[in-house]
Amino acid sequence: MWTGRIKSFKDAFRGLWYTIRTQQNAQIHLVITAFALSFGAYVGLTATEWCLAFVAVALVLGAEGLNTAIEELTDLVSPDYHPLAGRAKDVAAGGVLVCAICAAVIGVIIFGPHIAALFHP
Repeated sequence: MWTGRIKSFKDAFRGLWYTIRTQQNAQIHLVITAFALSFGAYVGLTATEWCLAFVAVALVLGAEGLNTAIEELTDLVSPDYHPLAGRAKDVAAGGVLVCAICAAVIGVIIFGPHIAALFHP
């Protein structure tokens, strides 16, 4: 029972690491995440703000993972250019964009007042 679950976690972490290692946008998201979470610790986010911040991070990184999976699978089944393969990749990237915009809005809502307080104590 545990062996199968441990293998599933190993597989998932391998996929996450592959995404982080090979996808420039995922790397950018991680840098932004590190900055945002460090700033959150500095300003002392509330429990609710932390929850929203982690949901935003998970949303974007999860979408990046799904986008990477779709891109890899598309390349496997359509190694030559095909308009439908390109469209599938574009739609997946659009999904990541929607998640990233949502995360940015959440970030502004969470961090905006804290940033303003730094300049107007």
